[in-house]
Amino acid sequence: MRAGHAVDLAVVNGRAVLPGQGTVEADLWVRAGRIVGIVSPGTPVQATDTLDVAGLTVLPGAIDAHIHMGSDITMAKTHEEVTGETASAIAGGVTTVLAYLMSAQPYEDLFPDAVRVMEEHSACDFGFHFCIGTQHQLDELPAYVRDLGVSSFKFFMNFKGEEGKYLNLPSNDDGFLWQLLERSVGIGAMVNPHAENIELVWHLREAARAAGGPDLVAWNNARPPIVEAEAEARAGMFAEVLDASMYAVHCSSKLALDALRARRATHDGIFIETCPHYLLLDQEAGIGTYGKVNPPLRTAADREALWQAVADGNVDVVGSDHVPRHKSAKEKDIWSASAGFPGIETLLPLLLSEGHVRRNIPLERIVEVVATRPAQLFGLAPRKGAISVGADADLAIVDFGRATTFSGPRMRSAAAYTPYEGLEVAVAITHTILGGRVVVRDGQVTGGGGGRYLHRSRSGRAALAALSGGAAEARRGGGA
Repeated sequence: MRAGHAVDLAVVNGRAVLPGQGTVEADLWVRAGRIVGIVSPGTPVQATDTLDVAGLTVLPGAIDAHIHMGSDITMAKTHEEVTGETASAIAGGVTTVLAYLMSAQPYEDLFPDAVRVMEEHSACDFGFHFCIGTQHQLDELPAYVRDLGVSSFKFFMNFKGEEGKYLNLPSNDDGFLWQLLERSVGIGAMVNPHAENIELVWHLREAARAAGGPDLVAWNNARPPIVEAEAEARAGMFAEVLDASMYAVHCSSKLALDALRARRATHDGIFIETCPHYLLLDQEAGIGTYGKVNPPLRTAADREALWQAVADGNVDVVGSDHVPRHKSAKEKDIWSASAGFPGIETLLPLLLSEGHVRRNIPLERIVEVVATRPAQLFGLAPRKGAISVGADADLAIVDFGRATTFSGPRMRSAAAYTPYEGLEVAVAITHTILGGRVVVRDGQVTGGGGGRYLHRSRSGRAALAALSGGAAEARRGGGA
């Protein structure tokens, strides 16, 4: 290249997954953290650093749109609660995370410290969703979107009575959910309900407990698919009537999937997420309380239905629902063990191995559910989610010729375990690049800190409309 056109990093000799083109042999040039060239292999360039990835596949860095941070999972408060989990992210090829902040306090008071501790210690870029549960938080929604750059909001439909007490979150009801959805329209926001009918759980769980049986079967019987599906249908109907955007988190069952697809047939503001554990594990997994999660692990038939939905496009996003609580919180009986488990480091390898290698789901489709679609839905595109000129140079580089065996003690999360203990996957994440910096090299984490807060002024249909320039859709879905 001519003098003055040198690049900071050249990623050479790889096979890159490019939007609309599939897997293409290409070199990638990076300057000032952005991709500035996608060129034929061997094109001359003056590069400060060169990473030769011959024989490897280059993907856009994964975006984990569903994680929890902190030992109490409400938010990260110390550097110890950030460094391990975000190192776990980049080790697994995840370059951006969206973490749920969950509190009854005003988020404008919590936000500065939440951003500060992450910016000081995060190894990946990050944004937040807020859990909304108080009238003050509801009233502040426009300011949260406009001033704080948070445009997606969680609501626990199951937190009635004392159910949310363990997170210090208040009891709520469908009227509050209605108001949240209603107020999200016109400000470019999206609502992410945790859909479970807790009244049904109250009715069913004592009988399930009395019946006994294997831990995960009993837990599924206490919160069966109808608990989830009925709540998804109800929330989806609210969203349709109000013309709001709704993101159905952690869909776990065929019944819930069917309820969401039925609602989406008449309302284009419904988006569906599932998680790797609902694709890889079921109630027969034999992992005891380590597999306790809400909604529960279901049946093999549910797993297959969800895989089909990933393959055919009915699932928009796969997120980990990462929970970093230490394994000691799991080592109890099924009724008192904590729910959730770590998953950020295993998200991408599991989908590539089981989805692409073993099930022949096209690599471009895997990229869509873990990078492109979350970027689009949560207002991060075109900066994130695809390998394209002008995008952030966030890359996950994969060796399809090398296997990886998961082991909790060797992973970076403070949880110190994995529900996939001993599982061998058919891929290895060899390098991760964040903003043009090589933060994982040859499987070893080399970079800490440097993560940036991502201000997101739109989510859902408003984000899609802004991306496509669709003025009519923007008017209907809201926009900032």
